[in-house]
Amino acid sequence: MSDTRRKTLGLPVRADGEQRPVNPRRKPVRGTGSVGRRPPVAASAEPPVSADKTDWRKKSQAKRSDRPGGQSSGVPSDKLKPPSARNKRNDDRGTGGKGNGGDSKRSQRSQLSEPGRRDESKPRSENQNPSAPTPLAGNLPDAAPPVGIRVSKLMASRGLCSRREADDFIVRGWVFVDGERVSELGTRADPSAKITLDAQARAAQQRLMTILLHKPVAYVSGQPEPGCQPAVVLIRPENQRTSSDTPLFHASHLKGLAPAGRLDVDSTGLLVLTQDGRVARRLIGENSKVEKEYLVRVEGQLIDNGLALLNHGLLLDGKPLKPARVEWLNDDQLRFILNEGRKRQIRRMCELVGLRVTGLKRVRIGTVRLGDLPVGKWRYLRENEMF
Repeated sequence: MSDTRRKTLGLPVRADGEQRPVNPRRKPVRGTGSVGRRPPVAASAEPPVSADKTDWRKKSQAKRSDRPGGQSSGVPSDKLKPPSARNKRNDDRGTGGKGNGGDSKRSQRSQLSEPGRRDESKPRSENQNPSAPTPLAGNLPDAAPPVGIRVSKLMASRGLCSRREADDFIVRGWVFVDGERVSELGTRADPSAKITLDAQARAAQQRLMTILLHKPVAYVSGQPEPGCQPAVVLIRPENQRTSSDTPLFHASHLKGLAPAGRLDVDSTGLLVLTQDGRVARRLIGENSKVEKEYLVRVEGQLIDNGLALLNHGLLLDGKPLKPARVEWLNDDQLRFILNEGRKRQIRRMCELVGLRVTGLKRVRIGTVRLGDLPVGKWRYLRENEMF
């Protein structure tokens, strides 16, 4: 009896003859015992077919020979030729030779079916694609322009109200054009049309308030800036200067209240805030001719002919200034009367003639004067006052 050790089935054996312990976590191989191993795959006697490049003729012949009975696949022989040979044969069919009747027609149809090609033997109009998009609207003749001017624009240009108020009145049905009520936005009318307002619109305009404020230094007239407050915060009941003929303050008077003109943060004087678009247009409109009077304290040495240049002849931002009236009041104070208001206009004008502004106060707008209104106080525009 041989001394050879008997192997336990399913256990792999090391080179020294000892058996390896079985891993209890290892899953059994399908088709074997719980601890069996998959038998090794026998090596193929024939080497694997390499994916080398084979001539396309041999491939086609091999395909035909693989079929039962050696039958062909039914593909025409010209289809098995290289692309260059097929193209050459198609060219021969189109230029003459046998059987060029149906083949030439098919080749012509194939040429016409190619995208971007057209038949040169036909007029260009016959080759147009019926499914092509129609010309753009911009290429069509221009439509007739709308007749007339918007009613809201006419009302604003005539000073009846602002365009925003006009739109509101139109929506409410408070506007009449040549006696007919208008209640649709965008309605147009002849420039010479007669426009009237309903009594309710006139009553609403009378309720719009205009406020005169003596603005202090360090307050801005419009939008707030860093470190500065807007002047409208001063419109409070305790700052109102009342009289027997002026109404009392109400919170509704702040709704839509906006400054009609600017006054620099380091300037003081008369500032107008209004709810009435007519007042704002009269003061700051493009065609406004309302005068504004300022008292200006200066220092420095005026250049030769400087006073004449202040009256007329200076440019700001490349644009000439309108004529002004400037005169000396004393050794260090000038009076400016302007009918335009550019940003920091007076200060920049003085710099151009060698002067520096140390104080500026607006004392009049149109026929309305600041008077004895204290700094930081305000009052309503009186009924007998007009700019």
